[in-house]
Amino acid sequence: MSRSSKKGPWVDPRLVEKIAKLGAKPGDQTVIKTWSRSSELAPEMVGLTFAVHNGKDFIEVRVTEDMVGHRLGEFSPTRKFIRHGGKMQKDLEQSKAATPAATPAKK
Repeated sequence: MSRSSKKGPWVDPRLVEKIAKLGAKPGDQTVIKTWSRSSELAPEMVGLTFAVHNGKDFIEVRVTEDMVGHRLGEFSPTRKFIRHGGKMQKDLEQSKAATPAATPAKK
């Protein structure tokens, strides 16, 4: 269930302090580093860049108008997709790479 609209978006107080301390304005090149994946994006954050921790690395997220109302963690995936298929898929990919590409005939 989502948070009540009359309360406004929940943003980690430390994140608000960092934004205020840096005096970050939309379009600045400063990156605000945060671990607060559960903080919602407010309209005042549009144009800012956050480095959101995904458990291993920090992924840079530049906030746009479409992102307002979502949480920071939604834009920093925590799992890495390799691929499906196993051994059969690997064999198919190797056979495609081994076949030479058709070259056009010269006139």
